[in-house]
This record gives sequence, C-alpha cells and structure tokens, in this order.
Amino acid sequence: MDNDAYAHLNNVVYYSFFDSAVNEHLIEAGLLDVERSPIVGLVAETGCRYHSSLGFPDRVTVGLSVGRLGTSSVRYEVGIFRNDDERASADGHFVHVYVDRLTGRPVPIPQAIRAALEALAAPFHDKQD
Repeated sequence: MDNDAYAHLNNVVYYSFFDSAVNEHLIEAGLLDVERSPIVGLVAETGCRYHSSLGFPDRVTVGLSVGRLGTSSVRYEVGIFRNDDERASADGHFVHVYVDRLTGRPVPIPQAIRAALEALAAPFHDKQD
C-alpha cells in the first residue's frame, strides 16, 4: 500500500517515518504519553531530500539526531536508510514546538525532555537556549 504508481515508496511515508522515529524515542524514554502528557511537541516544519528509491519490501532504518535546541522548539535531523546501505536514501528535518496541551501556547521544553534531546545533539550542530 505504501508504494506509489512507480513502485517507489510514496513521499508522504517518509514523513511518517520522521514522526514515528521522534515519538518512539520520546515514548521509550518515558517522556511522552500521547494521551496524557500536559506538554506535547507539535510539528511546525518538515523537509526532506530524496537521494535513492525505497520500496516495499525494503527494510528501513531511521537515524535521528538533534540539530538545534531552542527554548520551546527542537529541530531533529533524520536519515532514512534502505536495507544495509551506508548512504541515506533520504534525509530531512522535523521541527517540534512544545506547547501546553490545553492552551496550545508554546512553553519551554521541560527539563527531562531537554536532557534527552541534548543527548541526541550532534557535536557539530548549533545549540541555542
């Protein structure tokens, strides 16, 4: 179902990989309860560059790092890898703005989440508070 008419993975699926990788990381770290967390990250921006094709039944691996960490936002850098390829089939970014679930207003990233994000920060990326 994910393959398009050209037998390539449809471009919207890449964005699903981005979203799933970020949220899975936060859930596994015990930092996100998708139904109850009072502060959540909402997508503010995404972008993707495609380098080579993926298609079902390829095995997909997603690499994740933090490229920029602000007061209320984080920019994730994401790489999508096909099977055992060492070069990414696609790379992109995914920006979350942290908001109060009830008001929808931006809030500072909670300290526990900030610590986990700092651990994902690549040493050559800019960090900003």
